[in-house]
Amino acid sequence: MQRAAGHGETGKPTLYVVATPIGNLKDVTLRALEIFRQVDVIAAEDTRVTAKLLHHYGIAAKKVMSLHGHNEQRAAPQVLALLEAGRSVALASDAGTPAFSDPGARLVAAVRDGGYPVVPIPGPNAAAAALSVSGLADPHFVFYGFLPAKAGERRKAIETLARLPYLLVFYEAPHRVLDAVGDLAAVLGDARRIVIARELTKLFETIHACDLGEAHGWLDSDPDRVKGEFVLIVEGAPLQDEAALTDAKRTLEILLEELPLKQAAALAARITGARKNELYQLALELQKRDS
Repeated sequence: MQRAAGHGETGKPTLYVVATPIGNLKDVTLRALEIFRQVDVIAAEDTRVTAKLLHHYGIAAKKVMSLHGHNEQRAAPQVLALLEAGRSVALASDAGTPAFSDPGARLVAAVRDGGYPVVPIPGPNAAAAALSVSGLADPHFVFYGFLPAKAGERRKAIETLARLPYLLVFYEAPHRVLDAVGDLAAVLGDARRIVIARELTKLFETIHACDLGEAHGWLDSDPDRVKGEFVLIVEGAPLQDEAALTDAKRTLEILLEELPLKQAAALAARITGARKNELYQLALELQKRDS
């Protein structure tokens, strides 16, 4: 089948969601470059970043429009108008895969609702890259993305994840990473393993594994270690057998009859060997049930 000029793989007006390098420009796929050459318009989170990538690979000047987190809702009708006019569009974020902790999901939904094809062009992704070198063998993970910026909200968010038996994957900004690992340790305990992946695929790429209780000190010991973009991967809660959980719960229930909640949870952890943070959360649930 002969493809119409400017439409790429489908031969008709299409939105292509294109993954781009997270640092090293050599990580772009051949398919992504082909799509960039073929489409009529590129919707870019940062037009300067995308222009640099196009220039590096000698791709002739394209119409590049801005589509980012603050204007996505306003820009979506513009993309739909382009598709209605018979033009194809490539969506690109600053780095990595669009709509993956980046703008794009609203646009994709609008284009699909409009009846036009949406085609993924897979490629670089910081979370996948970090998981591949984490050395943590659990096959299951929860991708959370960025934790809340405010301390209280951040701790509440971590508490909702505390009992999940899956790897926890976060993105974090340099100005918040110390606070983030401090709160992770405070809520999840010091013993879980964490992998800190910084500046992946870039010149100062760093991948460090340690116990959560050591993470803040390691980062804080060198000013360069808190620079750049971060992926944090934390071990999930250990699975406990039903008999052990039942024993810990019964012990906690007895102690709660005589002691304040926090003290009861700490003592139950010492008696049963269960995690104090988990018992504290269980104590809160029991208290709500009884009230």
